[in-house]
Amino acid sequence: MRKNIVAGNWKMNKNVIEAQQLMFQLLEYKKNNAANCEVWIAPPSLYLMMARDLYENNEIGVFAQDMSEHESGAYTGEISAGMLESIEATGTLVGHSERRQYHGETDAACNKKVKRALDMGLTPIYCNGETLDQRKAGQHLEVVKNQTEEALFTLSAEELKKVVIAYEPVWAIGTGETASPEQAQEIHAHIRSLIAAKYGQEVADEISILYGGSVKPDNAKEIFSQPDIDGGLIGGAALKMDDFAKIIEGFNS
Repeated sequence: MRKNIVAGNWKMNKNVIEAQQLMFQLLEYKKNNAANCEVWIAPPSLYLMMARDLYENNEIGVFAQDMSEHESGAYTGEISAGMLESIEATGTLVGHSERRQYHGETDAACNKKVKRALDMGLTPIYCNGETLDQRKAGQHLEVVKNQTEEALFTLSAEELKKVVIAYEPVWAIGTGETASPEQAQEIHAHIRSLIAAKYGQEVADEISILYGGSVKPDNAKEIFSQPDIDGGLIGGAALKMDDFAKIIEGFNS
């Protein structure tokens, strides 16, 4: 079901004391403020159990930053869907641009991960987006089309409805650059139209599509007001409670 979501991807940040402090701050904020969106976090895997225990009443969704495509086995350093399910995690990111860039993750691997997550009752947040060179070459629509179709279009309509998509222009991640609301809306509408062409408009209208690319307190409201943007996958601003709170409040107008 389509919903408004603000998700914080902590990446490789925070020691255990800092992580615990931020988790408590977020819990207190959520208890004391009405949020017109769901609030999720993706802390480093070392802190997933701590987050799950703290948010046992599901006030805040708890996501892994990545997950293996394999069920189990000799895959040192990986975590499985079964492990995440066993601690009652909400879901996992799949295909983040940094996983693609630094670990060679492909759309085919993302497809396997999405399916594995869904099989275990986890919510996958599937990430896609173009590089600066692809944007300059006018390839952005085709790149996002290929990423979306290759990773998701083997799913049934019912399976796809359980996926959240996060469009993140690679050139706007951690650079301070941000796609204009119109640029972001163009891609979000493009993704929704691809889904509608394959699965029908009713399915397309049920899927949440988030924007991930240097969302900040001063631009969140304008970005979230676009008709096909259902929230944000937040990086650096999710590491400071004041900033993250102001982004969440982008839905409160």
